[in-house]
Amino acid sequence: MKTSTIVSITVGTMVTGVLAYAVYFDYQRRTNPEFRKALKRDAKRQQRKAKEESEMQGKQQREEIKNAVQEAQEEGFPTDLEEKEAFFLQQISQGEAMANDGSDPIGAALCFYKGLKVYPEPRSLIGIYDNTVPKNVLEILAQMVSQDKNLNVGSFGESKDSGSESGHGVE
Repeated sequence: MKTSTIVSITVGTMVTGVLAYAVYFDYQRRTNPEFRKALKRDAKRQQRKAKEESEMQGKQQREEIKNAVQEAQEEGFPTDLEEKEAFFLQQISQGEAMANDGSDPIGAALCFYKGLKVYPEPRSLIGIYDNTVPKNVLEILAQMVSQDKNLNVGSFGESKDSGSESGHGVE
């Protein structure tokens, strides 16, 4: 027998087996109530497992954000005007590169946070961030800002109309 004949027979057998299983599965799904219940249980179990994993990842990310903010505060920030300018430019360019890369959104948000800490008008910088920073990084940055009680930026993460109204007179 030729190799091509053997391959054809093997592929034909495999396709027939897959089709037979599909027909059997469909028949069981339509006629067997226990089979349907088992399918629903499996689907619910998978949904519950996915939800738990998502919650764990969210909790882990919040912990990473909290640690990153604490480390940044412990490192301190420049106080001299020229040092602040250089630090700001360095952090913003590094944050933009990391945000465009997409590999480390927490690191990118941390760079933007550090830039925000040394910027003389943080509220105006938040408006710029709203228009330029990717949403996922901006959400992490909002969590970082909420962790820092010394940084007052007014409303953050709201729409531009409500943010400009509630931002006046709050210091």
